[in-house]
Amino acid sequence: MYQLTDDFMTDQQTATVEPSNDNLASLESKLINGSEKEQLQLIAQLIDLGEPGWEILMTFLPSSGLTPNAVTGKVYQSLYQIKQTKAQEFLQNNFPDGIIPLKSELNIDYRPLSHLLIEQKFQAADTLTRRKLCELAGKDAIQRKWVYFTEVEQFPPTDLQTINSLWRVYSEGKFGFSVQRKIWLSLGQDFVKLWPKIGWKQANNWTQYPNEFIWDLSAPVGHLPLLNQLRGVRVAASLFSHPVWSEEKS
Repeated sequence: MYQLTDDFMTDQQTATVEPSNDNLASLESKLINGSEKEQLQLIAQLIDLGEPGWEILMTFLPSSGLTPNAVTGKVYQSLYQIKQTKAQEFLQNNFPDGIIPLKSELNIDYRPLSHLLIEQKFQAADTLTRRKLCELAGKDAIQRKWVYFTEVEQFPPTDLQTINSLWRVYSEGKFGFSVQRKIWLSLGQDFVKLWPKIGWKQANNWTQYPNEFIWDLSAPVGHLPLLNQLRGVRVAASLFSHPVWSEEKS
């Protein structure tokens, strides 16, 4: 009886099947026309296909509209993470600082925050976000390392929108001040209900920083970025009442 060799079996098991043109066209159509949930699930599948899948994602990114969202953020992150020359050249040529315009009325550099969130280094990004909020508040806040609620009211809308967009877009829509605010509004603006909902309080005990917080996408929606809730709700209330959110679509 003919017996397969180990080498032959290994080759057969590891061989990749090139997707057909029809299959690629179908996947591309689903990426363009699917729901957000379907689109997010499809991105990993396209990455796993290798270069044909990457080509679809690279075509989708610049043609998907001017407003960055959870899907375009995930596409960018996925291409960034594969560390393949063609994909890296595409990103560098078209989106050298990511897909979020890093605008600031105070000339604050948001590139380090952008890079941390693109790489989903959420704990480091959270720390840097607090520093950036202090920069927005001014020298006194930088020295004390936290902000007053009256300082929050004066934050430039452009900067607050930049920080929020970075968090929201590079977290698949799970994190960001606007996400927290939306939950707060749905709870009747009740902070007592908000804290456990977003995982900042458990069984009437404050979640301990940093070990009890969750620094990845398995966290509850709205879990990040953190505010110092131990100082009361006035900072959060000022942030959630900031006029910038009337300009936000989500």
